[in-house]
Order: sequence, then C-alpha cells, then structure tokens
Amino acid sequence: MRASAMLHLSRSLHAQLSYSPLRHAARLCRTQATERWAEGATSPSAVAKTECGIYINSHFDSGNIEVIEMSDPGNIRLNIHKDPYCAQDQTAHAMWFNFRMTGVRGKPLTLNIFNAGDCSYPVAWEGYQACASYDLERWFRVPTKYSKEAGTLTIQHTPDCDAVQYAYFAPYTYDRHQALVAKMQAKLGVKLLMIGETLDGHDMDLLQFGEPGKGKRNVWIIHRQHPGESQAEWFAEGLLERLTDSHDAVSRHMLKDAVLYICPNVCPDGTWRGHLRTNAAGSNLNRAWQNPSPEDSPEVFNLLRMMDERGVDLLIDVHGDEELPYVFLAGSEGIPGWTDRLQKLQSEFTAAFRRASPDFQTQFGYGVDPPGQADMRICSNQVSQRYDCLAVTVEMPFKDTADNPENSQGWSPERSKRLGAAMLTAVYEILPSLR
Repeated sequence: MRASAMLHLSRSLHAQLSYSPLRHAARLCRTQATERWAEGATSPSAVAKTECGIYINSHFDSGNIEVIEMSDPGNIRLNIHKDPYCAQDQTAHAMWFNFRMTGVRGKPLTLNIFNAGDCSYPVAWEGYQACASYDLERWFRVPTKYSKEAGTLTIQHTPDCDAVQYAYFAPYTYDRHQALVAKMQAKLGVKLLMIGETLDGHDMDLLQFGEPGKGKRNVWIIHRQHPGESQAEWFAEGLLERLTDSHDAVSRHMLKDAVLYICPNVCPDGTWRGHLRTNAAGSNLNRAWQNPSPEDSPEVFNLLRMMDERGVDLLIDVHGDEELPYVFLAGSEGIPGWTDRLQKLQSEFTAAFRRASPDFQTQFGYGVDPPGQADMRICSNQVSQRYDCLAVTVEMPFKDTADNPENSQGWSPERSKRLGAAMLTAVYEILPSLR
C-alpha cells in the first residue's frame, strides 16, 4: 500500500528534505491509503431512529458507535466500531465510544454494548462508569456494569434533558483542538510550527514557547499519541493556559531558562475518526518511534525530525490508562543507555511532581523493564536513548483515582487540566539539573 517512489527514499534522505517535498510525499501516501479506508476502516455513520422517537447519532467529529437494534429503549443493542487493524499490536483496537441520543427526556434507557468483551482491554471495564453530558461542558458518570460472562457493558440512565451524549471519556474533539491551537498561537511569544501533514491531510501542529539561546533547555511535552485517550489533551489545555498566563511566576521564569515545544495532539486523524489507539493507517504511534515512516506514521516521523533539529533535554509523553485507577509515571529504566544520572533525574522529577499535585502517586503503576530489555518502539524509551535525556510517560485514569475518588464525575476534564497546570511546577524545579 506504499507509494513506489517512497520505497527508494531512506530515512536519512527524508530528514534532509525541505517541507514542500514532505508535504507532497504525504499526499502520495494519503492517496494510496484511501484503498484501505474504503474497506470499513473508517467508523461508519451511525444514525438510527425508533418508532417512539428516540434517535442515536455518531455522525460527528470523534463519534463512534454501531447500532444493532433499538426498538426497545430498555434494551438498546450496540457495538463499538473497531480501529483499522494494527500490525504492531496484531489486533483491531476498540474501547472508544461517543454518540448522541435525542428524544430521551424522562425515558429509562438500558444500553448494551455487546462487543465489550472483544475490545482491547476487557478487564478494564470492571469498575468503569460511562461518561454523559447534556451541554458538552460538564461530564458526569452514569451507572454502568460489565458482565464478564456475556462480554456485555450495560449503561442504565434516565436523562433529564431531550438530548444526551455518552462517551468512554469526555471527548476532546478535533474542532476543539483547532480552537485551542488558534488561541495559543495568538498569545505573545508563541510560535506555531506546522511540521507536516497527516495521512488524512490534517495539519501537524507544534507550539513553541520561548526563543532558543545559549544554555537554554529544550523541553518537549507531547499528548494523545493514542487518540481515544482524550484526557491527555484536556491535560494539555490546562498546561497551555498556565504557560501563557503572564501573571504566573513559574511560567514567566521557566521561559527565561527553557524553550518548550508542545504538541497537544499527535494523532488528529484518529481523533476525528473516533479511534481508540491508531492513526488513519492503523499504526499505533507509540510503537513507531524506532523506525517511523512517512507512509504509515508521518506524525512520529515529523516529530522526530524536529527533535533531531532542535534537540531534547526533557520529554514528557502524556497518556491515559484504561485499567489502573491512578495517576502515575512510567520511566525508561530498561534502555541500554540508562545511567545513574538519568535515575537521579527521574527521582527528582517524580518527587517534584508529587509535591505539585497530590493526585500523582508512585505506589501503583507499570512494572519496571529489566536492564536492556526496554521496548525501543515506545516514545519515551527511544527518545531517552537517542538524546541521553530524561523521558517519561505520564498516565491518567479513565475511571477515577482510587485513593481520592470524586463520585459524580470521576476523573474528569477539569482534573486533567489542573494536573497539566501543576506539572509545570515539577518541570521548572528540575530544569537546572537536566544537563
């Protein structure tokens, strides 16, 4: 499915090309890839109506649902549409859903997602409560239960308004992403770098804060490699709002000592299509960093090209975790180049983050890779090895924080934003130690 001209261009040659040829190459790859999308890789428009006047619709930015049968409001049968097949993970991912129901005021609804047991992380449905909103601003949790035996996720809710939207997590749509970028690039001292195009033709936006100078650190914070992890872009919004607050002392002093490169959404194609984990070509971008290609992972290819050009002293990659009800950090301990210096930096950053936000904890998280056994396809591992720098992955829950739950909203956009803003304090604290 790759354009023949691209097969003869090495990665090093691409890195030397100007932007115009890269843009042309992206168009060529996009033309080739449409054949894959035409076979059901794109989420179909789900629009359905019952005789009692209830409508279901996912035909919008970030929407995803398939309607099996909905004649009875007390037994509406649904499926989650799967991402394109992901060769890196050898599966077609699914967890993300996002749809609107109309004509439902005062009607007891029972929504059964029948393929929940076939989704990417079925164990993560245990303890999960679906998100709902009437105004698309405040998202709250509704009663949800998972039957392991039937493999069915059941949502029960009686809406108070005529229309309600249900989602796996509060969506951060591509439209909102564009508005965020437009707002930020209009701020004093902010540059918008359009570093390439995705396979669907979306712009790849990179925001630069501060000007390079002698002794300044290069800090990269990227979000939402996995598009269904929308809490990551809510995190970015909170971080960006604080970073552009001219009255915030931490932000003002940080920009004297560092240049920050912020990518609020690494995977806009997957966001718009309603994917959980992949881009338009079915690539898991956080498994593409060892050998990214403009054909299948132009998002990573162009980010890595910019990192090579600008340099990296610190990288933070922001994600959401389906299963664990905690905010935590994953390090790069298993890379071949792990040293005592990197361990000390990671410990300093972890301690600073804990001081900045009580929601961040270190007791629960992923296991540590044995020495030399890190997966070098993963962003934080590859970047730490490539630039001999501290690189970490920050994870937030889809559910709630078990050590400090909020019963109405669970983990929410508001808490994600505040965590992003708080993390800047930790970044500022460790700046002097980075090199």
